[in-house]
Amino acid sequence: MTRMDHPVAASAIETVFDNARLVLADRVIAGHVVLRGNQIAEVGEGRAPAGLGAIDLDGDYLLPGLVDIHTDHFEKHVFPQAHVKWNPFRAALAHDSQIIGAGITTVFDSLCVGATVKNPERLEILVPMIDALEKAQAAGLLRAEHLVHLRCEIVDTNTPRLTETTIGRDIVRVVSVMEHLPGRRQSRDVAAYIQRRMAETGHAQQVVEAEMADMLAVADGISAQVRPAVIGLAKAYGKPLLSHDDTELAHIDEAIADGILISEFPCTIEAARYAREKGMLNVGGAPNILRGGSQSGNVSMAELLEEGILDMLASDYVPRSMFDAAFLIGLDGADDSRLPDAVRLVSKSPAEAAGLADRGEIAAGRRADLLQVRVHAGHPILRRVWRAGTIVH
Repeated sequence: MTRMDHPVAASAIETVFDNARLVLADRVIAGHVVLRGNQIAEVGEGRAPAGLGAIDLDGDYLLPGLVDIHTDHFEKHVFPQAHVKWNPFRAALAHDSQIIGAGITTVFDSLCVGATVKNPERLEILVPMIDALEKAQAAGLLRAEHLVHLRCEIVDTNTPRLTETTIGRDIVRVVSVMEHLPGRRQSRDVAAYIQRRMAETGHAQQVVEAEMADMLAVADGISAQVRPAVIGLAKAYGKPLLSHDDTELAHIDEAIADGILISEFPCTIEAARYAREKGMLNVGGAPNILRGGSQSGNVSMAELLEEGILDMLASDYVPRSMFDAAFLIGLDGADDSRLPDAVRLVSKSPAEAAGLADRGEIAAGRRADLLQVRVHAGHPILRRVWRAGTIVH
């Protein structure tokens, strides 16, 4: 048996996992893990020493808990149907069940700051959603650790006020700037935007076109004030910044000038390449991997992955997508040699990007956020989840 990290005294051992396929940051090994309190104390190859009362994982994979830097899913529980608003506290509990059931032990709930024409209710729900997360977490009712990612809409004059109101709360950890306008970034296809708005509102094409023209006439003037205000607040509070839906090289130049180091969901291969050239990290949507392409007609994340310019994946709008994407990318039949690279996209890399150096990897000294996974017909099956050394699923 080969010891890979420092051993701990037998009297200090609390939990031992044995007979596992350990997915480390750089390789997969047959081995065992020793936990002490909420941390990983030792990682070893081969079977655990006899007499430690080890939990036999029966040859299953043991992964680090996933870290999701961007999910919109909480809002879907607050509005489970159009025009149906759910109690935010109950919504937080329901959301948490899906998050932990997807193997996500740390989640950045991405909450919209500011409204769009399509979602005016976002002005009213931001603070109640954060309140609900804080109350549920303080009461020990959430199984994943929930942090907040403020998604700041730069074409709403309310955004600076709402950002200032919420950014100082401890649960708020990252900030992104986004611009949802027809003809720009994610919504470059204006004709498709018009058709969607007609379907959503029931309005005639002329009405939608007039609405769009009014919006675009004032958008640049608003964003010229809102974007620097949001970025200034993020820097003042020391929050990592992300740029959302970068499409043109100019978007990357703008982000770099603002001190932004992460490009989130780049829409074109050119923008993603340029972001990497400029030293930025690229975040892709895991649903894009599973669908084989973008639901908006933008660049496929498989292209970024093939070029080696995809740094991390986020669940975006399907919590389980990170878990499935990691195994789709990393497992080829019985060959799991690519699994460490794939798992790193959904664990270690997003943790480090968000400033959480204490998790995301099976290594001594890291927090004991762990997943027991069995593969059935190519599909990963989540069997058990531990967060900070405690079983939560």
